[in-house]
Amino acid sequence: MRTSKWLAVLVVSVTLVACLGAAATSAPLSGKLEIFSWWAGDEGPALQALIELYEKQHPGVQVINSTVTGGAGVNAKAVLKTRMLGGEPPDTFQVHAGQELIGTWVVAGRMEDLSDLYAKEGWKSAFPEGLLKLLSTDRGIWSVPVNIHRSNVLWYVPDNLKKWGVKVPATWDEFLAIAPTLKAKGIVPLALGENWTASHLWESVALACLGKDKWEALWQGKLSWKSPEVVGAWKTFGKVLEYTNQDAPSLSWQQATDMVVKGQAAFNVMGDWAAGYMATTLKLQPGKDFGWAPAPGTSGVFMMLSDSFGLPVGAPHRENTLAWLRMLGSKEAQDTFNPLKGSISARVDSDLSKYNAYLQSAAKDWRTNAIVGSLVHGVVANERFMNDFATVMEIFLNSRNPEAAANAAQAIAIQAGIGR
Repeated sequence: MRTSKWLAVLVVSVTLVACLGAAATSAPLSGKLEIFSWWAGDEGPALQALIELYEKQHPGVQVINSTVTGGAGVNAKAVLKTRMLGGEPPDTFQVHAGQELIGTWVVAGRMEDLSDLYAKEGWKSAFPEGLLKLLSTDRGIWSVPVNIHRSNVLWYVPDNLKKWGVKVPATWDEFLAIAPTLKAKGIVPLALGENWTASHLWESVALACLGKDKWEALWQGKLSWKSPEVVGAWKTFGKVLEYTNQDAPSLSWQQATDMVVKGQAAFNVMGDWAAGYMATTLKLQPGKDFGWAPAPGTSGVFMMLSDSFGLPVGAPHRENTLAWLRMLGSKEAQDTFNPLKGSISARVDSDLSKYNAYLQSAAKDWRTNAIVGSLVHGVVANERFMNDFATVMEIFLNSRNPEAAANAAQAIAIQAGIGR
């Protein structure tokens, strides 16, 4: 009897401890969560939808939206560097998946490994294998992707092309053939914006000139920037620039897109956040009010980038950050965010009925095209190279010298550890 009595007491005690432990782990979160990003203006509603979803799940947490404006994150990255190096990291920050994160903050030991989170959430089967590889090193998995964007997209207004008597160019030679006709009508053949949008255009031109294998070889150090193929890409890029607007340096990417929408320009090469801008902000109907095609010469190739968030070492509100990351990786969050953002879900099980005609088209191409990574948006090169490449682009825009640009790019590739 005594043994049974003590056994009963032991069982009750263990049960009580287990219950208390469960209560502790499920206790409501409180405190703050600082989210650092460059999603402002027209991209703001998509981020706000994520914040509202998080606040609904964790009403006790005060979310601080630390957004720094500037296309492609050029300003935000500078502020982030100051904070990270100064020992004042935000709880989490937007970063392009790939070398922008791994080649900068992971190699410096500034990020926490998220492998345990991936295992608990079952994300290794939720995200494509190729994307997981992009997020990982042999030491861990470093961020949670919230979307997939396509870089190499040509945008236009179908009715305008019909009115002007031109067709969507399948190659850059075709574009260069119809550009004089457009220019003679007072139409800018290709709308362009500030410096980074020129680099964005360059990567689509280079992909068309090099093809998938040589594009990848360039970032593996197997193809020299001074090779005839790469110099040829700079030459083609220079020809294309002759048919862009002279006021490009003063325009944002949205303003360059506006030129197409207003009929001032025929085409624009921009990532598919332009679809989000046109559909969400301008309330235009995909397929009717605006059309799209792969950038000339890149049909069958999907140049991708992915926005992601990680967990910095020393994040002030670590548990709140983990809850944010856990939510970001969920199907609900991805299918809430991406239709507004103009991107597709990073998950393989997204509900495509929630996406518009453009995004359904992009999802199909994502699953069937050859995939390569974007330079400008952090996939194939580290931040050091990306920063210096902006200077190379500035030199080329002023000089239009292909050989000088190729030589300069080769030098910074060697300095960044990705060239030979």
